[in-house]
Amino acid sequence: MTTATLAPSRLTLADRVVPRSVTNNIALMLAGVAVVSATALIEIPMWPVPVSGQTLGVMLVGASLGAWRGAVSLATYMLLGLAGLPIFAGGTGGLIALAKPSFGFIIGFIAAAAFIGWLAERNWDKRPVLSLFAFLGASVVPFLFGIPYMGMILGTMGLPTDIGSLLAFGFYPFILGGVVKWLLAASIVPLAWRLVKNIDDKRDASAV
Repeated sequence: MTTATLAPSRLTLADRVVPRSVTNNIALMLAGVAVVSATALIEIPMWPVPVSGQTLGVMLVGASLGAWRGAVSLATYMLLGLAGLPIFAGGTGGLIALAKPSFGFIIGFIAAAAFIGWLAERNWDKRPVLSLFAFLGASVVPFLFGIPYMGMILGTMGLPTDIGSLLAFGFYPFILGGVVKWLLAASIVPLAWRLVKNIDDKRDASAV
């Protein structure tokens, strides 16, 4: 299947650059793993959940690849990390990650990539205002998984799991960084679309 056979509303940024094929899809999804692994290195160590650049990488990968490729890319990232590759925040990996309070956020990355990818397939990432709402939603999704998982792990440690404590541990410290990553993603992707369009326009003009 190529981009020519896809409905325009289903085209993603990656589809405008690389024709769809099995080989290209696999390469793009592995590239997504590399992007999120790289952003995991941008870290401020904290307990129980570190502050990292991963969410930005997740949103960019999901928006670029679309729903199913974005979700598969992030699921692959999770499985490779659990298999022992040091690609989680702090250069960690292995099954021990399952026992960490922060692992729920990694699960949430899969849903966040699918969410923003689904909206990108419907052109939300092309329009500045819609892009702001889309990436705001994608920024929130990991917390829907991360905070309950964190509460479960903290509970096994005998630590407080009331909503106030969970928000203090797993939400409030991330507000500033989350806003920065949200605004970056909501700016970068529409600009990338504009760049692609300008290149296409120049190519069309030169062909006349």
